Amino acid sequence: MAAQMAVNSGASLWGPLKELWDTVEGAVWRRQPESVHLLDLQLKKHKPNFLSLFKNPPKSAEQREKVRKASTEGIAIQGQQGARLLPEQLLTEAFILSDLFDIGELAALELLLAGENQQPYFPGLSRGLVAVLLYWDGKLCVANSLRSLIQSRHGKTFTLELSGELVALTTRFTDELMSQGLTKRILALVSEINVTREFERLQKERGLGNEKHRKEVSDLIKESRQALADCLFAWTCQSPLCKDDTLALIGHLETVTAEADGSLDNVNLALVMALLYCLDVSFLEQGTEDRDDLLQALPLLTEKQYVFAVHSRLVDGGAWKLPGLQAVCQLAWALALRALSQLPQGSALVEFTEADEALADQALLGGVFLFMTEGMLACDGFTHDEFYTRRLHSLITDFLALMPMKVKQLRNRADEDARLVHMSLQMGGEPPSSLRKDLDHLMILIGEFYSKDTFGLELALEFWCPTESLQHNSLQGSYLGMAMQRPPHKQVVLSKFVRQMGDLLPPTLYIPYLRMLKGLSNGPQCAHYCFSLLKTNGSPHGENMQVSGSPVSWEHFFHSLMLYHENLRRDLPNTDATHYRLPPIRGITQRELDGLTSFLQLLCTIITWSENARLALCEHPQWSPAVVMLGLLQCSVQPVLKAELLLCLAAFGKSLEIAASLWQSLEYTQILQTVRAPGQKQAAGLEVELNEIESSCEEYPLTRAFCQLISTLIDSALPTNLGAGLRAPGFQPYLTFLRDAVFLPFPTRAYRRAAEKWEVADAVLEVFHKLLRDYEPQPSDFVQEMVELQGEQVEAHKPPGHSLMFHLLNDSPTLTLCLSLLEEGVRQLDTYAPFPGKKRLESAVLHCLCLLELALQKEVVFMDLLRESQASLIVSPLEQLLQGVSAQSRRADHIVNIARYLYHSSSNPEAAFQSAKILRHVARYPNIQARLVGDFTHDQAVSDKLMAGFVECLDNEVAEDGLEKADELEPAKKEARIRHETQIHILNLLITSLELQAPNLALYLLGYEVKKPVSSTNLQDAGVLGCPRSCLHAILSLLQRGSERRSGPVVTRQAPHLAELCYQVIYQLCACSDTSGPTMRYLRTSQDFLFSHLQHLPVILPDDEMSALSQMSWLMKIAAIELRVTSLNRQRSHTQRLLNLLLDDQPHTQHTDGESGMEEESRSVSGFLHFDTVSKVRRKLLSVLDAIDFSQDVPELLQLDFFERTQIEQVIANCEHVNEHGHTVCNVKLLHRVLVAEVNALQGMAAIGQRPLLMEEVSSILQQVVERNRVRRSLSAKRHALQSWRSLVETLLTACPADLLPADDRQLIIRDLLLDLHDKVLSEDTAGELMPIVAGAVFTLTAHLSQSVLSEQQQGAGLEGGSSSGFASIANSALHLILRKLLDFILCTGGGFQRLRAHLYGSLLYYLQIAQKPEEPDTLQQAGKSMWERLTAPEDGFSKLQRENLAIIESYGTALMEVVCRDACDGHEIGRMLALAVLDRILSIDRQSQWLLYLCNSGYLRVLVESLRQDDAALQSMLSPQPPLLKPLYIYESKMALLTRVAKTGQGAVELLRCGLVSQLVECQVFDMVPDSDSHRMFGQRDPSGFIPSPLDRYRQILLPALRVFQVILTSTTMHHQQGAAQVLQWLIVHADTIQGLLRCQELSQGALQELSLLTGIISKTALPGALEGQDVNSAVLLEFQGHISRFQRQCLCLLGRLAGSERERLLKQAEIASPGDPAERREEMEVAMQQVCANIMEYCQTLLLQSSAQAQFSICLFSPSVNEPVSRDGRSDLALPSSRVPGLGLVLFLLKTSAADFSRFHQSHRQAVGKLQSLEQLQPDELKELCAALVSANGVEKISSVQRSLLAKRRLVQLINNRAKLLALCSYVIETCLFVLWRHLEYYLLYCTPTDPKDSIMPGASAYRSRLTDDPFGRALGLSRVSQQDLEQLQGDMAAGFGEPLQRKLLEVEGLYSQVRSRYTFIQALVRRIRGLLRQPKS
Repeated sequence: MAAQMAVNSGASLWGPLKELWDTVEGAVWRRQPESVHLLDLQLKKHKPNFLSLFKNPPKSAEQREKVRKASTEGIAIQGQQGARLLPEQLLTEAFILSDLFDIGELAALELLLAGENQQPYFPGLSRGLVAVLLYWDGKLCVANSLRSLIQSRHGKTFTLELSGELVALTTRFTDELMSQGLTKRILALVSEINVTREFERLQKERGLGNEKHRKEVSDLIKESRQALADCLFAWTCQSPLCKDDTLALIGHLETVTAEADGSLDNVNLALVMALLYCLDVSFLEQGTEDRDDLLQALPLLTEKQYVFAVHSRLVDGGAWKLPGLQAVCQLAWALALRALSQLPQGSALVEFTEADEALADQALLGGVFLFMTEGMLACDGFTHDEFYTRRLHSLITDFLALMPMKVKQLRNRADEDARLVHMSLQMGGEPPSSLRKDLDHLMILIGEFYSKDTFGLELALEFWCPTESLQHNSLQGSYLGMAMQRPPHKQVVLSKFVRQMGDLLPPTLYIPYLRMLKGLSNGPQCAHYCFSLLKTNGSPHGENMQVSGSPVSWEHFFHSLMLYHENLRRDLPNTDATHYRLPPIRGITQRELDGLTSFLQLLCTIITWSENARLALCEHPQWSPAVVMLGLLQCSVQPVLKAELLLCLAAFGKSLEIAASLWQSLEYTQILQTVRAPGQKQAAGLEVELNEIESSCEEYPLTRAFCQLISTLIDSALPTNLGAGLRAPGFQPYLTFLRDAVFLPFPTRAYRRAAEKWEVADAVLEVFHKLLRDYEPQPSDFVQEMVELQGEQVEAHKPPGHSLMFHLLNDSPTLTLCLSLLEEGVRQLDTYAPFPGKKRLESAVLHCLCLLELALQKEVVFMDLLRESQASLIVSPLEQLLQGVSAQSRRADHIVNIARYLYHSSSNPEAAFQSAKILRHVARYPNIQARLVGDFTHDQAVSDKLMAGFVECLDNEVAEDGLEKADELEPAKKEARIRHETQIHILNLLITSLELQAPNLALYLLGYEVKKPVSSTNLQDAGVLGCPRSCLHAILSLLQRGSERRSGPVVTRQAPHLAELCYQVIYQLCACSDTSGPTMRYLRTSQDFLFSHLQHLPVILPDDEMSALSQMSWLMKIAAIELRVTSLNRQRSHTQRLLNLLLDDQPHTQHTDGESGMEEESRSVSGFLHFDTVSKVRRKLLSVLDAIDFSQDVPELLQLDFFERTQIEQVIANCEHVNEHGHTVCNVKLLHRVLVAEVNALQGMAAIGQRPLLMEEVSSILQQVVERNRVRRSLSAKRHALQSWRSLVETLLTACPADLLPADDRQLIIRDLLLDLHDKVLSEDTAGELMPIVAGAVFTLTAHLSQSVLSEQQQGAGLEGGSSSGFASIANSALHLILRKLLDFILCTGGGFQRLRAHLYGSLLYYLQIAQKPEEPDTLQQAGKSMWERLTAPEDGFSKLQRENLAIIESYGTALMEVVCRDACDGHEIGRMLALAVLDRILSIDRQSQWLLYLCNSGYLRVLVESLRQDDAALQSMLSPQPPLLKPLYIYESKMALLTRVAKTGQGAVELLRCGLVSQLVECQVFDMVPDSDSHRMFGQRDPSGFIPSPLDRYRQILLPALRVFQVILTSTTMHHQQGAAQVLQWLIVHADTIQGLLRCQELSQGALQELSLLTGIISKTALPGALEGQDVNSAVLLEFQGHISRFQRQCLCLLGRLAGSERERLLKQAEIASPGDPAERREEMEVAMQQVCANIMEYCQTLLLQSSAQAQFSICLFSPSVNEPVSRDGRSDLALPSSRVPGLGLVLFLLKTSAADFSRFHQSHRQAVGKLQSLEQLQPDELKELCAALVSANGVEKISSVQRSLLAKRRLVQLINNRAKLLALCSYVIETCLFVLWRHLEYYLLYCTPTDPKDSIMPGASAYRSRLTDDPFGRALGLSRVSQQDLEQLQGDMAAGFGEPLQRKLLEVEGLYSQVRSRYTFIQALVRRIRGLLRQPKS
């Protein structure tokens, strides 16, 4: 039992029933697929509910006990584990509810729990009150379901066109219910349920809340009763009831009573109609195909018992409570019997059918027609059902057709009565009281009944028989489509009735007959027939009236009118006379008045419907109705008649032709006095009538009619010259009257009929609304024009719209009244009580809202024009006026009042719609937003209401987008469209507000904190922690509806634009920094929003592609943010889940609703490159890309015959503006106005003839422009979607943790994305606008691919394994495919897309980087391999891929070369740099030199070289202290890098020399502009970010590339070395001063050392004595050159002294201090540079020695024979060497020693590093950290993962090893050159040198040497003048000491460790041996 006693938190009395109704509605009304099956299940489940309709579960002691214990022991709740303890209070309420509704205790508890759950949807109500609503809502759901099931049955009256299966199911089910006594149950319930009784019970238990709750409860109860009654009605429409049920129904009706006004209520009306359908046989006339089946089912024919029972009950039964109702049923039965008697089957029922006459008489005695008019037609529910109307129509027409004798009898009696009345009048007595007026009542019934044609059925057509004379075009569709066919008998009878009744009409029937005709002329065709009838009735000779001619004819009527006019005009009172105000003494009697009124109403109806009648009557020469009517209006007749006359004029005014003349007549007759006569004391005309007569009568028919007339005339035409000649022309006097005499005083006047107050307001506001709607502000409105009037100038009137705008933009009485009307309106609506005139009040309020909205819409243009015109008007913006203080409430609550209309959107959708529009206008202003938030939140109760209003508007279910305007005839569709538009406006309001700063309206409406910081908001589900339901909840529930189903959220398909805005709001919340945190948290935790929506991508809507794209764009943007945020917060599971959803290509087997995976449909057919056979599905990211169509259809060019195309294009361009979505579109309305004005301006006959053609061309231009706008919007949507897709892809690859996407998956994903993107973009019809985004995406993807492959190799998946399919995880074939597509893309972009190609060049560079071999550690083992081993080694993966890449690139031939070279030489800077880089890259792998050849032959290389000269000026500007744009510098660097690459091959270097590269650089003056190095002097000009380099650094960026090029050229040229060296030397000499300055540089920073290392390298190769041989230069120049060269030599030796001496340590220390950031790297670079300088200078010395002579004895001496370097006091070598001093050999020896020491140090460090690299895994964490610290900052090391750390450590080690290897090479080279120089010098000094002391000059050749010293410029220059014997001895001693055993051992060790491996076997050993030999020489 316990299990069954679990509580259903959805409430068994509500939740399941709601579900039932959803299913029934889905199946029957929404026709959802698969609904029949669901319906079947629900019906089986709920059958007991239907059988025991509305029965409640009974109470029981057991339940009571269980509920009582729930507070202590808890109670089980379905779907929740364990028992839940419930508070005592809740249980008390449950017992109250149980007693109140007499339901089981558990059911009551469930209702309360459900009420608690639903509470957020009902703000302001407690759970108990919500439970009351749910209880009745459950009941209503059952009743509605039953009604829908019965309506879906197949039957005799209507069909819903449902599937056979569904109809069979519902028919079977409902038959079963019926057989179990459904009718009696329904009738019992209808009697039982009583709103008043229910309310008394609820009131007693405090079960009623505020007014809204009361209204909702009473509505639910009434609707439940109505639905039950409708069930019976629907049943009898389709199938007859059985005998017992019919009798039960009759029994019920016997007891029915009427409402206070004598009419039936809606429920009883439905039951009466049900009985009438039971007794209906008229359907048998229709002769449908299933007639025989219906006959068989009709108990009237098949069951005699049935007929007997009904007959005896109706004939012999007692009197009913409503005799009229009894009469109706009797008449229906009589007609049924009469109809049966005419059927062949009716002969069996002859005993009953005989009684039909008697029954009809009985019915007539019962006043049947009067009751039908007053009791049935007067019921407001009558017009709500088409089948009520049809049944009553058949009842009336059957009576006339089937009982003609009865009708005749009635007419005879009426004639008789008329005679009696006439006689008694003659005798002067009272007419007899006992007269029966059956015929009057019948006519009035017909008139009333056909006047109400809600459904546009025009049933009255049956009364008109088309005669031959009416074969008129407009009447083609008269009866059954063919006028020629013989009309049916019934129609003939009815039309005869109409005609005969009019013949010899007695006066008493005159008015009823006219009223009948008025009803029968209701409809376009009926009106025409009636017009013809009245026309033919008139006598042929108008003169001889008395002879023939019916009183019911136009002739008679207009003639009478003219006579009245004649008579009354004679006694027109003098305008000044007083008796004007007295009622007319003679004139029209009351009966005449009634007759005239009736005829005027008939006339009004006919001309309202029939345009032909209007024109025919108006143009009739004798009658001229308009003139006569206007004449009568001036006479003294009752206001009522005047009102009718005005209404007739209004009906005439519907035709344009008549309206124009009516205006003039109106003005002429001065009905409203617009011109005052000079001596006239007081006003006349309408104004007097209003103020004197109508006000005192407290009735205002005339005023209302006048407003209606003006309203109609405005629609047709508003002449600007109205009243010209008599007054200032224009509409102004009418407007002034309406404003000052009608509108402003209306609240203060007295009204006999309360509703009339609102009717007056509504009528006048309607006119204002139309005037303002049609007003467009023009510049001319603001210029005061004058017109001439009777010789004087008066001010002209402005257009009425201008005047209204002026009043609305000032704090005028008009505006105040409008606002107070709005306040009054919302106050009345808040009572929820009906009151007289409610509809008209709502309409007036709506006009007020429209006026405000229009004013807000037009005020911007209005005020702009006003400013420009400098007129003296003063206006204020309306949005500021709306913030004024209200006179009634003394608070600034106007906008709050307007917003409160949203709360009434269910009852007043249009007012809510206008209110939303106004709020959206007002919300644009940031200053108002903050105040609004204050106003909205000031009062908590109002604030809750406002929030509830916004939410209610957004929550609206029936959102259907794209409802065409054409459908608006159906009110339901129109209402749905308005509700939809309201939602759109509210969302736009939120979007606008979110862009403004907090606090703003959107934050308040979406439920964020407005009083605290926004980011502190904690969003919750509605109802949690008292959180009210906000717009955010509404938006999410809109989006979530249907998201669990396979087809995806409903709103995306039904209302795509709405969905798009919802997603945009959510995106804005996620993107804004303040709201992002709370929003993302809430969406992730409470809603799982993103995942559930992303799984429905891509959204495909064939009808609305733009909306689908926009929806996806916003969703992808949100996804990108979410991926970034979850990655940053390390919420790995969230990130992983989204990644899987977007990227998986394996089908998901498990799916929430047991489906086979949503991606099934989108299987990829191509499946490129998938070699495996597993069935894969398309990755979601790719299928989204598929949904973006890259092609765009563009409209063709205009084909114009009349207009000039260029001018039209110009006009179109002028009409363009940027709309709120940021699209540039053309304003079609404005363009239309311009073009039409142009057409109208044409003069002459030709133009008039051509006008139709011109207008046709105008419309074709407009269509073209509309199409263009669509294309622009479409492209913009595609761009937006593609951009979002790209940002999602980039976020996914960049921001998500790398380990979530393993390298192999990542590469496959990138491959798929790249290939798909290329496939789409390379198709023929891709729109150019989308290409840049694609190129950007390709760039990012290629970068990631390259990075992924490289990191995979670094992590050791390297190429040693070399898998056969290729490189890393991605196959070579895929890489080749990517390269081909990339090159195709580059080629297909053509000339105009250079910026776009920049991206592609970037991609290409990244791609080519993949095949670049990573830096490998130089372990010094390589040299051990023999040449053969190297040649036969297998090709590694890198070179293989590189070779294949090159083959692909070359297959594109010169086309590709041409594009790249052209981009390199010209165009956008970034594009040029990237193109240069691409060339550089390709040249580096192009072994065949194809590209180099092309570059040289096509002249591009020469262009590049020659452009350097032009760059000179730009580069000079780079060096100004104020940093300029650095573009030229970067381009120069790129060019030089390319030229350096070209120079690396001999062929290229020669080509560069031929192109004059060096001579171009010689001419560049930028090299001489060395900036000041003193950094203190340029304070304040350094870029704080360090991005812009200092001037000195910029100078080095210019100089170093040039030096590198020279160095490479000198190295590469073998054949033409001489030529190259000479050219470079020339550059050195031209810029000699600069270079010497650099060589003398005091501040040896890292940059300076880099300069020096390159400079000394060049000098060592060029500044040689032999360099000038073979050059034909004259001797003077030669001497100058030699001077420069020797200066270079001296400076180089000086520099060696500085760098080899002890200054070196100081420099290295200084480097460490200067840059604390990356000391290790900086120091390493400086070490290398210093070693390089030393090596270069030593090489220079060696070359000089070798060039001077091959033997030592003839060579020159560069170093003096002193070993001890002079040392200054502080231990440093004296830097200030006089340049005449020659450095001693000690320097070389010192350099040798330090190099040897350095070598061993470097070697040891190299060996350690290699060891560490080989055992990287075993390193300690601290060591790893230390290694990484060299590459990233200390904080960074902590953040990175261990994998990254080991990768960084590996990179650092390789860097270190290679640095040491370089240093080792340099050291060993320095050691070798030092030994050589030492040996040459020692050999010379110790063997060949002659000391200068004369006493010792015994050595032969001394004099020769001396003479050589003096002659030789080199020798002299070095200053070796005196060498004494002592010097030489000293040299030998010192050398021997210095070059001792330890040093020799070290040197031999160097050779053993390094040089031998490098294969120069025993060079060091040999030199050491020789020097040792020299030093052991016996001293001479």
